[in-house]
Amino acid sequence: MRARLGSSALVIYGILAFLFLYLPIIIVVIFSFNDSRSTAQWSGFTMSWYQELVQDEQIILSLWNSLFVAVVSTLIATVLGTLAALGLERYSFRGKLVVDSAFYLPIIIPDIAMAIMLLIFFNTSGIGFEPWHVSFVGVRLAVPYSVIIGHVAFNIAFVTVVVRARLASMDMTLEEAANDLYANSWQTFRRVTLPMLMPGILGGALLAFTLSLDDFVITFFTSGAGFNTLPVRVFGMIKRGVTPEINAVSTVMLVASFLLIIISIVTRMRSGEDEDAIQFGL
Repeated sequence: MRARLGSSALVIYGILAFLFLYLPIIIVVIFSFNDSRSTAQWSGFTMSWYQELVQDEQIILSLWNSLFVAVVSTLIATVLGTLAALGLERYSFRGKLVVDSAFYLPIIIPDIAMAIMLLIFFNTSGIGFEPWHVSFVGVRLAVPYSVIIGHVAFNIAFVTVVVRARLASMDMTLEEAANDLYANSWQTFRRVTLPMLMPGILGGALLAFTLSLDDFVITFFTSGAGFNTLPVRVFGMIKRGVTPEINAVSTVMLVASFLLIIISIVTRMRSGEDEDAIQFGL
């Protein structure tokens, strides 16, 4: 009897926890298709809010800004984070414990604290908020260097942690076998280490891209005036109240995040094929 009551309680707890986590998301998605501007009453199904999003030049520009910052910062953070993971996991040097601990700071400290530190750094270093004028998929953008540097600064830590975890679980005997077959350091890295490490690198890159695309606090403090990413733009819109347009933007960002999560899961599932990839490389 007690076992049945305990099982029922766990089921109820699980349902309540699921509702607590996902009911707000479900409501946002549903009301993004609401025919009324009211967010408290359902009036019918419509796609008009998504059509307005496509026609809103400011939102589209903010989206391109977000994508550009996310792509560039992810590429830089992935390269630097992977190199940092290799150095911290494979080599011993004086002060390694201090450096190792420092890499965890962006994960541990609050975003607001890091944002203020970056703001002070940019103001005192003379970097400022000078824009980088660039053409991205045919769209002219003016992205402050400070935003990209800020995103790289906090993304490196996440990439390092993910890649380092992959390194710690790798089978070192495969690299030793490559050395026994007279492969030099570069050949061993390119044909053995890198294929085995790739799921971790992709996982870290996807995590960095998601965090960068979703970031508000650091972007808000490091962007200066006149530059908006999508989260910053949504923050400005929400000051005037929650509208169906905001629900529609949030739904688009949710779908993008879910797609990235699915890609990450598929990448991790395919990690079991690493040995086959190595055999092809050799």
